Amino acid sequence: MDNQLPVPPSARSDKNAREMLRAWAAHGGLHCCLNVDGWGDEERTVRGIILTDLVRHVADALSEAKGWDQAETVQKIWRVFNSELDQPAADPSGKFQTHS
Repeated sequence: MDNQLPVPPSARSDKNAREMLRAWAAHGGLHCCLNVDGWGDEERTVRGIILTDLVRHVADALSEAKGWDQAETVQKIWRVFNSELDQPAADPSGKFQTHS
């Protein structure tokens, strides 16, 4: 697929690595595939950690690419995140699909 991002080297070299999520901007919206198995009762905690780590990675990447302040970027993302949780711009749609 064109525009597909590469698998990180550390994920490629770990035989126990598993893909947790993929996200695409397509047809004017966000389209995701999620792997939601593996942590039992801790699944929601793990998802919170994944989202937190993702925000930090985004802030690091924007700092490197655009020179933006990391802490300021995290705060901006956090404000938008909370605003979207309180008053979503759009409701999620689609169906959950499992992989085999």
